[in-house]
Amino acid sequence: MAQARKHIAGILLAAGTGSRFGGEKLLHPMPDGVAIAAHAARNLLASGLDITAVVRPGDFPLADMLEQEGCAVTVCREAARGMGASLAHAIGAERGADGWVVALADMPKIMPATIKSVVAALEQGALIVAPQFQGQRGHPVGFGADLRNELLALDGDRGARPVLERHREALKLIDCDDPNVLYDIDRKTDITA
Repeated sequence: MAQARKHIAGILLAAGTGSRFGGEKLLHPMPDGVAIAAHAARNLLASGLDITAVVRPGDFPLADMLEQEGCAVTVCREAARGMGASLAHAIGAERGADGWVVALADMPKIMPATIKSVVAALEQGALIVAPQFQGQRGHPVGFGADLRNELLALDGDRGARPVLERHREALKLIDCDDPNVLYDIDRKTDITA
């Protein structure tokens, strides 16, 4: 009998303030006119994942745009406490999943094939998995269900770094030809064609 496919949930973290960018970062268009966060959402969706996007309270334009892209949107009331709080909130919203692929909404160019390789490693039982380009670990990062409670306990601005540090030996790195696993947008000058 064929083994049932694992339910891997996509998480799109979109609850930051974009202060270094000058605000409204995720709605800012790329050179093709499509918003930064929309690109990130489309890449996740193209990889075949159902996506839960996390936004901060009151960010209705971003929430509306992400819903129109096909994401389920959840508002993290504790978003001001940092990425850890937003990630814990998202894991809570997708508590029943067999694993999670955590992507950042300010990383708009990651190839769907790269995301699929992270999903495949989770389906094959990896505890933590990430792509790497030329020896540098990138995003998105995948987490197996055995880390559910640790992810739910996250808080503050370090994101999942404490979980990664505790389970460093379990991290599976996947070599890829996708330099975009390292490309994020912090300032307007980071936007490239």
